[in-house]
Amino acid sequence: MTDKIIVFSTCGSAEEARSIGRSLVEAHLAACVNIIAPVLSIYRWQGAIEEAAEWLLVIKTRRELTGKVEEELRRVHSYQVPEILAVQVVDGLRAYLEWIDSETAVDSSTE
Repeated sequence: MTDKIIVFSTCGSAEEARSIGRSLVEAHLAACVNIIAPVLSIYRWQGAIEEAAEWLLVIKTRRELTGKVEEELRRVHSYQVPEILAVQVVDGLRAYLEWIDSETAVDSSTE
């Protein structure tokens, strides 16, 4: 088991997805954000079944940053209730996991 997680979130546009992804990486809250688009989402919202094209964010980060990632997503997201789901990374290529560590570690001397 690692301390890495993948956070999933969806956005209503490519521009919003790109903006959120860039914001998370610039803030060292994510090492990488993949944008998968478009995806078709079918969901129940306020009693009605809805369908929408969305852009899926796949956010690679560390578990200890979950709260900060959620806080940033809630701050910048256009959805009233954004999807924020975190799943544990059980294992992975050691070099990649170390890269996530290095990219999400804030060095105060460079900030």
